[in-house]
Amino acid sequence: MEPINEAHVVEPGLAVVEIAACDDQTAFAVQELFATRWATAAANRTTRDPGQPGVRLRCYLDVRQTLGS
Repeated sequence: MEPINEAHVVEPGLAVVEIAACDDQTAFAVQELFATRWATAAANRTTRDPGQPGVRLRCYLDVRQTLGS
């Protein structure tokens, strides 16, 4: 994965979440759980690291913005 960009964590309430899972379906399910609660910049693809098990996905959260409140 690429290094975390400072702009994504420049102020309190912003977070970068990296998900490691056995497959794409699981990674996207976890991302969806975050998206049901907070404003989320969702990823549309996972990455695979050669020689490493599973897949990785990075999404960006703004936990200051709760949904449905």
